[in-house]
Amino acid sequence: MTSNLPVQKQTSIPALGSEAGLNRYLAEIRKFPLLAPEQEYMLAKRWQAHQDPEAATKLVTSHLRLVARIAMGYRGYGLPVNELIAEGNIGLMQGVKKFDPDRGFRLATYAMWWIKAAIQEYILRSWSLVKIGTTAAQKKLFFNLRRLKGKIGAVEDGDLKPDDVKQIATTLGVAEDEVVSMNRRMGMGGDASLNTQMREEGSGEWQDWLADDTPLADELLADDEERSQRHALLVEAMATLNERERDILTRRRLIDEAETLEELSQHYGISRERVRQIEVRAFEKLAKAMQQTATERRLLPEQV
Repeated sequence: MTSNLPVQKQTSIPALGSEAGLNRYLAEIRKFPLLAPEQEYMLAKRWQAHQDPEAATKLVTSHLRLVARIAMGYRGYGLPVNELIAEGNIGLMQGVKKFDPDRGFRLATYAMWWIKAAIQEYILRSWSLVKIGTTAAQKKLFFNLRRLKGKIGAVEDGDLKPDDVKQIATTLGVAEDEVVSMNRRMGMGGDASLNTQMREEGSGEWQDWLADDTPLADELLADDEERSQRHALLVEAMATLNERERDILTRRRLIDEAETLEELSQHYGISRERVRQIEVRAFEKLAKAMQQTATERRLLPEQV
């Protein structure tokens, strides 16, 4: 995966050399300021309208910490963290390139899809022992097995207990023999400990970098990723409606105190039946657009 997103040379992304220099990189990216919603919106509009490299640079650098946090969550696959971050940064640039600020959500919410997809694709390419590029279910098993093992307390080395195999297989919708096989293959790769000391200058452990000092919106969204993904699908699908369809559907179904057909008929100067027809048509278009987008994204690695 490559990105042709222009970034200013004088404020480019810090170099990610060997893994031994990761401590320095993490310290450097923490120096880039976070963006307020209005700053992010204006920068995104500048990039969208004028392809402004300065705007693109600020959008990218303000989200480098997000990439690092996401990449840290994949270090158990035995690949160098600096390489995971580098791939995630490419995904971030792709997300910035395609981000539309007028769709109503933050860049972190949108870019998270691109960051994770880039990292997951890299992991799948690199794991020569795990030939799992055939079905979405196998990819889902690959990227969720460790989490589910931890959830049910099956953290010991070796084969899983039959009851644990059955529970994981049922949760992920895969065959039990696939769970056993995947667990054995992944056991060969080894896990990196969260308590590993960081190398080079400074002190501390890898787990010290999992949390940022300042709470971010993306951290809160990550706690319930499934909800945010559905929200992102909804927002993107809403863009397929025309202005009147979007307004009627929102005021009828997407606010706490829905307006009546009579109120909307008076607002638009049309009959209540016509308002109802527009609402139904808009809802059908919305559902179709969401389904289409979800189907397309199943071609990417399953989201963790």
